[in-house]
Amino acid sequence: MKKSLTTEHVLEALRNVKDPDLHRDIVALNFVKDIVITDASVNFTIELTTPSCPVRDELKNQAEQAIRSSIDGVRNVSIALTSNVRSNPPQRAAELLPGVRTTIAVASGKGGVGKSTVAVNLAVSLALDGARVGLLDADIYGPSIPLMMGIDGRPQLDKQKLVPLEAHGVKVMSIGFLVDPMQAVIWRGPMVSGAVKQFMSDVHWGELDYLIFDLPPGTGDIHLTLVQTIPLTGAVVVTTPQDIALADARKAFAMFEKVHVPVLGIVENMSYYICRHCGQREDIFATGGGKKAAEELHVPFLGEIPIYTPIRVGGDNGKPIVVMEPRAEQATMIRQIARQMAAQVSIQQFSSKANPDIQISLQS
Repeated sequence: MKKSLTTEHVLEALRNVKDPDLHRDIVALNFVKDIVITDASVNFTIELTTPSCPVRDELKNQAEQAIRSSIDGVRNVSIALTSNVRSNPPQRAAELLPGVRTTIAVASGKGGVGKSTVAVNLAVSLALDGARVGLLDADIYGPSIPLMMGIDGRPQLDKQKLVPLEAHGVKVMSIGFLVDPMQAVIWRGPMVSGAVKQFMSDVHWGELDYLIFDLPPGTGDIHLTLVQTIPLTGAVVVTTPQDIALADARKAFAMFEKVHVPVLGIVENMSYYICRHCGQREDIFATGGGKKAAEELHVPFLGEIPIYTPIRVGGDNGKPIVVMEPRAEQATMIRQIARQMAAQVSIQQFSSKANPDIQISLQS
């Protein structure tokens, strides 16, 4: 027997709608806001943990169906979807990056796997979903983000802080904005570490839902400086399918594990190639390695990105594939990876009772 249209009965119906990632109902998660009942109509808001929620449409449809199936006399159900990226940063992070809610490192154990391309497209994908996003190019020796984002200029100063440049809805900072493109950065480790710290403390990032760090290859000074300076929300490891790349990806995972940074998942880049003439798939760098490594390390496999010429062209021209060819299958795959990453951030935030300000001690 259906129930009458009241606020209590609406909430009761919505308790049957569960977030598949957080494994709790949307009422218990405090997602349901501003219920308004007028005659035979009910209006309310579902406030998600991220604008990039991969199941946003599924939750909306389930909520409407739950109300219509259990409450009598409902003619109209209007559901607005909003988002509020949760933030519970430790004191060090809050002081150094006020207004930044989450910090995500994109890393790889070795060069040449397309890590920066992935970082750029993930950042722009989040922005396309409506998130406030920043991208910090932490590769001091080989800054490629200015080229990939299509930015040519120098940041201005505002109250003794650098103002990030912007492109494709993303705030960007890179050493490439401050040095001549033809000039090599020949610095020792302490100078490089100091530059990374300044890009956090001396840049006016403003209010951000996500700050993405594009790290250099390996597990060196910059990585340790970053995790010792701020507790990261999480990290994404980029690899290619072949064994040599996977071996280095495992080293990157081990580094993050040692310094208490959760690995949000693994992305397999250059997974395969589809011949545009005959349509045949070629597994140039083997196949399935990223997924296998994720299973071995017990971390999520966020997805695979095939070899696709416009991805490279977009990086050279400063137009990421998710902007240049938004309807391409490859762009859709990257957008989904970004949403899966955002979902893992939410899972980390809800699953941890606290986000301790861990002091890391490493032997030199």
